Amino acid sequence: MGTEGARVLLERATTLNLQTGNLLSWGCGRKKCPATPSEEVRDCIQKTLTEWSSKIGQDLNQETLEVLECSVAQAVEKMNPEERDELKVSAKLFIIGSNSSSITDAVDMACSALGVAQLDSVIIAPPPIEDGTNLSLEYLQPYWRELQTLVENKKIIAIGTSDLDKTLLEQLYVWAQVKPSSNQVNLASCCVMPPDLTAFAKQFDIQLLTHNDPKELLCEASFQEVLQESIQNIEAHEWIPLWILRYSVIVKSRGIIKSKGYIMQAKRNVS
Repeated sequence: MGTEGARVLLERATTLNLQTGNLLSWGCGRKKCPATPSEEVRDCIQKTLTEWSSKIGQDLNQETLEVLECSVAQAVEKMNPEERDELKVSAKLFIIGSNSSSITDAVDMACSALGVAQLDSVIIAPPPIEDGTNLSLEYLQPYWRELQTLVENKKIIAIGTSDLDKTLLEQLYVWAQVKPSSNQVNLASCCVMPPDLTAFAKQFDIQLLTHNDPKELLCEASFQEVLQESIQNIEAHEWIPLWILRYSVIVKSRGIIKSKGYIMQAKRNVS
């Protein structure tokens, strides 16, 4: 049945939850190097969709699920509770559709996928803004409130930001009840950390990290293209990605990555 079965299921569903599982264990990551973050996530989503669809059988009568779970069974790895204290679970969340409630969905799905009660840290990438509009504190506030609630509910220990300059980071720090513990800086846009940002971060004990993620990790058109390539004859244009969460599980004592993967959610927009 394969892709035909997958197409039928997707035509009946309104939500697609996709998780790649541990990329280190099933070789989903690109063999050719270096891959950009966008190439990697696109590649992993495509391989997950292809592998998942190939295993769908012909008995689809009872499969009228509105929420479709797409994963590769052998790649999904829950953490051993006995090892939890030795491991750090970090995540970066890319909001694609501007909806702050997506954050709770993403964190809940990550905890469930990994078999943990909480994530050690979550960094949020600034959600997309209209061209010609500058990122502002007012725009960030709904997302940060959602993150703060998750900290208060003990679903996350520490929360951080990405690509904020000194002015905006200071505004967020002054306003926020739960202060940002880190701020990622894209070294593609500035090869040296801005001195004013460095001084502010040092004064208030905010860790400055570097990253090479693009402003848009996976655009709507790119996701629809991957969906069309993986599952033929599907109405791919109906599917809108909402968010992507990239996680890594790190062995604290040795600083090595034990597990890495992506979790994402998409909705079918049927007008």
